[in-house]
Amino acid sequence: MDLLSLRCFQVVARHEHISRAAAELHVAQPSVSRTIARLEAELGVPLFDRRGRRIRLNQHGAAFLRRVDRALGELEDGRRELADAAGGEGGTVTVATETLLTLAGLLAGFRAAHPGVDVRLHQASADAMAERLRTREVDFCLVSRPLTGPALTSVELLREDVLLAVPTGHRLAGQEDVDLAVLDGEPFITPSPGHWQRTLADWLFARAGVRPRSSAKATSRARSWTSSARAWGSPCSRPWHATPAAAARSPGPGSPPPTATACSASPATRTPT
Repeated sequence: MDLLSLRCFQVVARHEHISRAAAELHVAQPSVSRTIARLEAELGVPLFDRRGRRIRLNQHGAAFLRRVDRALGELEDGRRELADAAGGEGGTVTVATETLLTLAGLLAGFRAAHPGVDVRLHQASADAMAERLRTREVDFCLVSRPLTGPALTSVELLREDVLLAVPTGHRLAGQEDVDLAVLDGEPFITPSPGHWQRTLADWLFARAGVRPRSSAKATSRARSWTSSARAWGSPCSRPWHATPAAAARSPGPGSPPPTATACSASPATRTPT
């Protein structure tokens, strides 16, 4: 049993798919299958249930995965401690975020100040980021809402208003502040489910008890603006400036606006703040 086999098992267990695991590991699919077969033979139990080409982590595999995650995490912590003790600046920082736009300005400044540090970026959903923190594939995440789970800690970095774009002539156009309650039943053009902006909007509406109508879905912000402009007859030569915007806030006193939060995994179990 070697580290490469354990790493291979960890990735296959996360994907529950041989081809996707092989793509992430940059090895041939038959090689991954043989590695898992050898590991199961060495352990004396199957780690996956197989139905045709589909595999699912079974109870033996789930139990073993917890140990593997812990072992590989400890080894990675040890490697970093030795690198720090050796002195000098270097190493790798792996970051996951919902949108890379969050890091555009910060990354340029960091790289200028720390040219010896290799920064690796991953764009992922909140659920995927929580899993990558759990397996220590990333060092920390930048998310619009705190991630929850054992051994995760969160630190609030900043707070921002969420902007509501409305067409010219809309009853809310020109208002500086909009209560979410007045948006109940309003038609919206939203990103597709799973997009971080859609997830954030759904969370805000749910907290306010608001049920907007989704009149159309778009796969990018630019398409959302363009579709909005065309639907309402607004100019769309610069669609991101096509309509007025107002700051939308959750109803009720003291309701906090959305935040940007940094989440990381810690060796001890702590309650996120």
